[in-house]
Amino acid sequence: HAMQAETMLNVRLPSELAAKLKALAQATGRTKSAITVAALQDHLEVEAWQIAEINAGISEADRGEFVSDDEVNAFFAKHGG
Repeated sequence: HAMQAETMLNVRLPSELAAKLKALAQATGRTKSAITVAALQDHLEVEAWQIAEINAGISEADRGEFVSDDEVNAFFAKHGG
């Protein structure tokens, strides 16, 4: 692995969260930093995906790509609801 540039970040954690992080680090043999970085990376990927999907939906709406009332009514007539 190539070395990546790193930035130090000090974060205040609620005591309960800090205790859970410490326990997980002890149980897995991973560092608290490694666990935190992995969790933050996962969270940021999900957030980025959600934002991209929202923006795509907004773009579709801006282009007028809506489902018509007739299509919605036909769907529910066919599938119940």
